[in-house]
Amino acid sequence: MDDFNHLPKGRGEQKQHSTIGQVLIEALPYIRQFEDKTFVIKYGGAAMKDPLLKSAFAQNITLLRKVGINVVLVHGGGDAITGVAKTMGIETQFVHGKRVTDIEMISVVQMTLAGKVNQDIVRLISEHGGKAVGVSGLDANTIKAVACRDNPQLGLVGEITEINTAYLDLLCQARLIPVIAPIGFDDDSNVYNINADDAASAIAIALKAEKLIYVSDVPGVYHGTTILKSVCKAEAANLIESGVISGGMIPKALSAYKTLDGGVNKIHLIDGRLIHSLLLEIFTNQGVGTQFVTEKEPEL
Repeated sequence: MDDFNHLPKGRGEQKQHSTIGQVLIEALPYIRQFEDKTFVIKYGGAAMKDPLLKSAFAQNITLLRKVGINVVLVHGGGDAITGVAKTMGIETQFVHGKRVTDIEMISVVQMTLAGKVNQDIVRLISEHGGKAVGVSGLDANTIKAVACRDNPQLGLVGEITEINTAYLDLLCQARLIPVIAPIGFDDDSNVYNINADDAASAIAIALKAEKLIYVSDVPGVYHGTTILKSVCKAEAANLIESGVISGGMIPKALSAYKTLDGGVNKIHLIDGRLIHSLLLEIFTNQGVGTQFVTEKEPEL
């Protein structure tokens, strides 16, 4: 006789169900804590390109809205802009990592960001049961800007002067998900290409958001082979001086603390290449990326 015949059937399934149950129980206090709070999410990198990651991200966004969190999504789309410009025979140039934007290029930016890229995201969220609305910074005077004063050679690249939150507030109150193309304009009706990270930060500050979450191809701040779970403001200078925070991570950290100083509670940096990283960062104790905070929190 088989010695294992007396064991209950489906032991593996029982263990799997138990694990799922524990994850859901762990998520419950976070769901309670963040109900009716506002999260601004900057969406970029591989999560905007890979079909599986795009679908998972849309599911995550829909779930956040369904559990009562106000989600405001700001997206990039640099690769798409470059592709359309190439098709149209328009040369792409960058200065210090920012796209030189003339009259021809701003038309491509508007057509691509506020057009196909934006509407593809809206459609995908809708397919997963969410109710998203495409918004450009031109709609309802949402993003006011002026030409970038530090780099005039960039042309129609703007720096934000004002965020009008009235329209975004109305959309959130209607339980809709604003999906924002980062385009702004000035009092002379000039249209500007706005850096998506800068737009997300300004919008988070204006909305007094609970969180600003950057979804990109950066897993977080590494110390050796370990991702730092949390970095407080007092630690940042030492980490920069010691080289733990270096290269392109330095402006990200400095921008994070500027946003914290503006009143946003937490900034998260997560890897969009990890499926469901958004939910894992928000609803689990350990998270998967790095959070920037004003003061260090006690470990759970």
